[in-house]
Amino acid sequence: MIEHVAIIGGGFSGSLAAINLVRHDGPRATLIDRQADAGIGLAYGAAHPTHLLNVRATNMSAFPDDPSHFARWLEEQGHAIVGQTFVPRLLYGTYLRSLLDRVAAENPDRLQIVHGEAVDVVDDSSVRVVLRDGMKITADAAILAVGNLPPPAPGGLALDAFPPDRYAGNCWHAAATEDLGAGDTVLILGTGLTMVDVALLLEAKGFEGRIVALSRRGLLPHAHAAPGAPFVPIRERPTSVLSERLRSLRARGADIGWRSAIDELRPFTQDMWRAASAEERSRFIRHARPWWDIHRHRLAPDVAARIMALLEAGRLDVLAGKVARVEAASNGLTVEWRPRGATKVEQLNVQRIINCTGPQGDLRRTTEPVLNRLTMRGAIRPDAAGLGIDVDDQMRVVADDGVPNDRLFALGPMTRGAFWEIVAVPDIRAQAWTLARRLSNAHWVAEGL
Repeated sequence: MIEHVAIIGGGFSGSLAAINLVRHDGPRATLIDRQADAGIGLAYGAAHPTHLLNVRATNMSAFPDDPSHFARWLEEQGHAIVGQTFVPRLLYGTYLRSLLDRVAAENPDRLQIVHGEAVDVVDDSSVRVVLRDGMKITADAAILAVGNLPPPAPGGLALDAFPPDRYAGNCWHAAATEDLGAGDTVLILGTGLTMVDVALLLEAKGFEGRIVALSRRGLLPHAHAAPGAPFVPIRERPTSVLSERLRSLRARGADIGWRSAIDELRPFTQDMWRAASAEERSRFIRHARPWWDIHRHRLAPDVAARIMALLEAGRLDVLAGKVARVEAASNGLTVEWRPRGATKVEQLNVQRIINCTGPQGDLRRTTEPVLNRLTMRGAIRPDAAGLGIDVDDQMRVVADDGVPNDRLFALGPMTRGAFWEIVAVPDIRAQAWTLARRLSNAHWVAEGL
């Protein structure tokens, strides 16, 4: 019987798992986080005041069974919202932290928060989470809720040969966007949502130089728009293979608009992914993923307008290509890159490179201690697509021998190989709620908090 659950990671996924265990009158929880401010995670704790959510406030409740919870909280805090409001991410972090603080204060015997770094999970007669300082936390089950891992260093970068201020592997570290002059050029690797955040952060800090964003296809995320004309959404999961579904999606988009065509798939996306063969998933990742991402994960209209202003002013250039080599130079870094579809290499002189290529998902390359040790022992394994941790449909991790572990679970973005759509709040909140409900043997959910 599971009476105590240790949760590794105090960001959105882990905090919601802990909160929901209390809500469902389930096992007591110990939430372990290396950050002192558990409850907000990197996405909401490292943001700048100008960074906005990419989802409307009306769909950002922490609880799938209480969809208006965040809207009510905003109103209680004196923030007027409407359906199209995209609120600051720091404000959402305050919301999450307030939830965790409240639940912990009201249930000290049910929820404990431990500040420390988990480096191992030993599973024998019990589950023991080992912290870097030597502390061991004994539980009946553990949840890996480590969030997005830092991106790996791209090939062609001889990092040891660079002065430390030339390359920023952690784009959220304050030093990544500081000490730059008006005549400097910054190269951002990646052109997705994180690049947008960093470009706007540079602007907010007063950077007047040039920003160059480079990715293999040079695609920028699209923007949200006001809801279109009413339409009747599909009611059942499409049964076509992923390649045929893309063709159908284009046709449907011509009828109701591409945003509506994608949004109506949301209730079915995870089931479609699970129903796809390994070959279909692999083809989708290789060929369609970049286009899916820029249409599916959109920018708040105000954010899109600011990016467009940078483009039109010539302060931001978006390039399609690949880095071939980087060398230290007297005035910065010389970057050799090959434009997409070309054979000739071009050069850029930049003063700093900021890595925004997206989170690491390959367990064989991660430096995260707890994941590294579990992988080396075969207690967890990479999923077939190399996107993260292999889990079954109950979020149980799958060991090297192919057997799911009834006492070790995983939540959040590192389970994208099994669920695909598991990086946004609406998806993760449902996953955390479902796992907490299962661990609690709950057949009902208490109303509110």
